Amino acid sequence: MASLRTAKKELRRHIRQTLSHVSEHSVQTQSQAASETLLSLPEYRSAKRISVYLSMPKGELSTRSIVAEALRNGKEVYVPYIHKVTPPTNQSPASVMDMVALRSHEDFVGLQPDAWGIPTPSEDSIVHRKCCLIQQHLEHTNAGISEEKSNLELVIMPGIAFDYKLDRLGHGRGYYDSFLSQYQRSLEKASSPENQMPFLVGLALEEQILPVGQEVPTDASDWRLDALIVGTKPVRRR
Repeated sequence: MASLRTAKKELRRHIRQTLSHVSEHSVQTQSQAASETLLSLPEYRSAKRISVYLSMPKGELSTRSIVAEALRNGKEVYVPYIHKVTPPTNQSPASVMDMVALRSHEDFVGLQPDAWGIPTPSEDSIVHRKCCLIQQHLEHTNAGISEEKSNLELVIMPGIAFDYKLDRLGHGRGYYDSFLSQYQRSLEKASSPENQMPFLVGLALEEQILPVGQEVPTDASDWRLDALIVGTKPVRRR
């Protein structure tokens, strides 16, 4: 386990160093191409409810046009919201991620950046939003957070590194892998034939892809993608 953590940490360091040399023009060009590819996927076109990561100011593909187009097309769009676990325990992380719904395009453009520059729903708005997981330890539970759950059909995921087997390396907090595992358990509890895991799509800059023959270090807790869109290149599927 220690060697796996070390391998992941070293790969993150290497890719971050590589990304520091990618020009803003290249990110914009690759973002436009990748967004067009994503919007053409049949899985996107048929989905009514999707989750989209909101991008950092640099170092990854921008998702702004994807979110705007999805909202224009009348899709329900969910974005990450990270909150503290209360009360904290030794068995649980200090913070976890849920997906919460955007209400409109105006709501989207009005989101304020967090400490990493990522547009994020405000804490006091969460009580009025639909969520994908009903968290038992949300700080907002006593404030009456919405109990309405929604099933996702497509999840668009970020990462720091990807390989040609469609494995991804996240930024180190485990938010997406944890969310997907919790989401899977919630579907199993519901035991409805209509419930199934969403289609998982990764978005990557070309500089985030490992060379052929190299693989992202993973273990059983890491979720593999169903498809990967890399900059200006064709989509890669399992």
